[in-house]
Order: sequence, then C-alpha cells, then structure tokens
Amino acid sequence: MEVLQTLAVALGLAALSGYSLYLTVFATGLAIHFHWIHLASQYASLSVLGETPVIIVSGILFFFEFFADKIPWVDSAWDAIHTLIRPVGGALLAIQTLGHPDPVFSVIVGLLAGGVSFAAHTVKAATRLVVNQSPEPFSNIAVSTGENLVVFGGLALLWTHPLVAFCALVFLFTLAIFFLPKTWRAMRIKLWFILQKLQQPAGSGSEQALDTKLPSRYDMIFRRLSNTPSPLVWAALCVSGKGKRIESNRFGYLAATEQEASKVYFIRHGWLGGASRMFEIEDFDVSVEPRFLYDELNLYSPGKNQRYSFKFDRSRPGVATRIAEDLQHRRTLEKPLALEPHVG
Repeated sequence: MEVLQTLAVALGLAALSGYSLYLTVFATGLAIHFHWIHLASQYASLSVLGETPVIIVSGILFFFEFFADKIPWVDSAWDAIHTLIRPVGGALLAIQTLGHPDPVFSVIVGLLAGGVSFAAHTVKAATRLVVNQSPEPFSNIAVSTGENLVVFGGLALLWTHPLVAFCALVFLFTLAIFFLPKTWRAMRIKLWFILQKLQQPAGSGSEQALDTKLPSRYDMIFRRLSNTPSPLVWAALCVSGKGKRIESNRFGYLAATEQEASKVYFIRHGWLGGASRMFEIEDFDVSVEPRFLYDELNLYSPGKNQRYSFKFDRSRPGVATRIAEDLQHRRTLEKPLALEPHVG
C-alpha cells in the first residue's frame, strides 16, 4: 500500500507538472517549508523542494509564467518553449519522490512520469491554440486561472487522498491516450494556419484563379469516388471542420465537376485511401465566416440538421468566398458559374 501511495504521488506531481511545472514545485515547496503538509517517511526526499533557493527560483519562474500564460499567443509560444522542459521536469520530480529505490524501478517510473507530463502538456497547449482563436483576452485569463486552480486542487488531493488521486489520474490518462491523436492533429492544423498567415505577403489582396486539377494521388481517389470522366471546374486545398460523415482537422481538396452541378466532393488521402465524401449541395445552405487564421465555408442542411465546414487559409485570398458563390449558383442553375480571376 505504501508503494502504491508513493507511486500515486509521483505520477500525480508529474501530471500537474505538465500544466505548470513551476507552480507545482513552488506550491509544494511552500507547503513543505511552512509545514502546511507533513511529509511521511517515504516522501522524505521531497524535502529539498522546501529549501529557500528552490522556492525562490521556482517562484520567479512561476511569476513570469503567470503573466505569459494569460496573454493571447504569448501563452502558446511559452507552451512551445516548455514542450521539453515540462515532461523532463515532471519525470525528475517523480524520480525524486521515490527517494532511492531500485534503479530499474526509477527508470520505469521516470518514463511513465514523462509520458504523463507530456500528455498533460499537450492537452494544455492544444486548448490554448483553440482559445487563441477568440479575439478577446478574457478567455485566456479564465482558462489560465482555471489551470492554476486545477494544480492547487490536485496538490491538495494528492497530499490528503493519494489513492483517490491515483484513480483519478488513471482515468484522466486513459482519456488523454484516447484523445491525444485528435489533440495532436488539431495542434498541427492550428500551427499550419499560423505558418500560412505569417508567410502571407503584406497587402496581398488580389484574388487568384482556382486550380482545375488535383494532385495525382488525390485525382485517383476522386475518380474512384465520382466514377465520372467529367473534368473539374475547380479544386481547392482545405481542412475539414465539423461534420458527421467526415473527420475534423484533415487536409483534403474540395472539388466540383463541370457536368455534376449538384455535387461537391471532399477528397482526402489517407493510408487506406482516406474518408472522402460526396455532397448533394441542393440540400445545403452555403455561407462563409471569416476567422482570424482562415475563412470557414459552411454547408448547412436545416431539414436534415446536418452541417459541414471546411477551412481555407488566407494565403490565397477570396477562395472560400468564390467557392461559396459557385455553390450558390449551382443550386439554381445546371451550369456552374465561370470562375475567372478577379483583382481586388
């Protein structure tokens, strides 16, 4: 039982370090230094956290993190810097909790603790990327404050009911494993949009002609899906958003043919051919919503309560708007609207 409690505290500290390594060390050090908690014999090695130099250094680092964590996009930059620091710090903190056990056991716990810290850090970083899409700073402040409260609450639970904390940790880690691929995919997409926005030339407002061909690997999938020799009238690279029949945050091409005016295709390339789809657009209302990093094209079917969205980066201005105009035209006419380049 004592070993299980020690393991619970070690992995719990590692998980909280994934959210805020400096706050975890600082708060634990203060609690030890002022005797707010009394360390049992198996946790004697953690007494070093209560030393004045450790408290001062961790307090100064947390001071900087406290403000950086509440400023939009600065928090994401801070998270990027700490992608390695937090997992390593969490692993070292967990090993320190064990004291001096068998070296093999220390390595195993260190690896587990590093993985737990990394999972917690990834969830935190992905959440911030989503929150940063909002133009106002209050959501960042609220989320950051909530994370600080989670760390304080987690520490209190660890030192009062370590086994309960251990069960909660197992449950949360299981959820993290399940959602981690989706979280990483969302982070990758957000970072890609950020990079595209940074690379966009200043003052570029001229609309460009849409492509009329797909890359070869996408074209093969499209021909199997559509089963038609009709040439494309346009094709545009995008990222899938909401939708029951498509996975979100997937790269693909939205495309339409000359003859099938009522159909639009989303073609995605994957290991098994991708989850490409065809949509009958006469059932959908079409709209475009400008976002901070991208333009979002929405297809909404009120009667069937279905909605699909596709995100277009702004390195090619006006793509989403011109596609929406063509889709609206296709709903009423058999022949698609000619898409000649405009100059804004």
